[in-house]
Amino acid sequence: MFIVIEGQDAAGKDTQAAKLKEYFESQGKKVVTYSESGTTSDNPFVKGIAELTYGKDYGIEHRTRAMLYLVNRYEQWKKLAEPALKEGGIVIITRNWFSTLIYEGYIQGVSRSFITKIHKYTIPSPYFTPDKMVILTLDEKEQAKRLESQGKVRQGEFFKSKGYEFQHKLNQAYLKVAKEFDVPTFDASGTIDEVFENLKAYWKI
Repeated sequence: MFIVIEGQDAAGKDTQAAKLKEYFESQGKKVVTYSESGTTSDNPFVKGIAELTYGKDYGIEHRTRAMLYLVNRYEQWKKLAEPALKEGGIVIITRNWFSTLIYEGYIQGVSRSFITKIHKYTIPSPYFTPDKMVILTLDEKEQAKRLESQGKVRQGEFFKSKGYEFQHKLNQAYLKVAKEFDVPTFDASGTIDEVFENLKAYWKI
């Protein structure tokens, strides 16, 4: 089973992925989970690229950024996800290529056609057809509260430390992408356990 959790900043993507991993492992299932950002990766190559794309502003062109994200995306898919799926395991990833489409396409003006083409050309087709996927969303007041509470963690991160106006544009772009690709949105404004139970019920797992 291949599961993708996308969503707005501070919506709890990684938290819910960790809860799902624990839930499936309690049933004796083999689970692989990772964030496509690569920031928590044990692979020095992936982590090094993540530092360029998610660390401070290195003045990298946004088209170049889109390609760097793709490199990490492909590397983790081939090394982590694909082998696990072939063995019948469960793969849970947070973020997918929609993040690049949104951040670099809708927000930074890189051609969305270019972003789509390089992904479709590079990554095997199963990547684009997860068994289950949601885009987590938040009321913007709740999101602002969570972002403020995460301020120290996010300080210095490129993009993520930006203010309300930037987040508002991102949130609107997420809704556009959800509609364009017919991906369900899911309210993540409850407690961690409430969202988790609602997500399980929604997916019937």
